[in-house]
Amino acid sequence: MYTKDTKLSEVAANPKAAEAFRKHGLGCMGCMLANFETVAEGCMAHGLDVDEILKDLNEIEAQD
Repeated sequence: MYTKDTKLSEVAANPKAAEAFRKHGLGCMGCMLANFETVAEGCMAHGLDVDEILKDLNEIEAQD
C-alpha cells in the first residue's frame, strides 16, 4: 500500500503505478528528486491532490 510518505522512486518501480502518475501529469519517473521526495511532497510541488493520486495508486496495486 502506498502512503503519503512513500518515496516516489518506490512508486516508479511499479510500471502500472507509474501510469497513474502520468494520468495526473506527473513526470516523476525521470526526476532526480524521485529518490528523495515522497508522494506527498511531489504532489504538493505540482499542486495536486495527494489523496486522489494515492487512491489511484492503491487501486492499481490492489489489482496486482
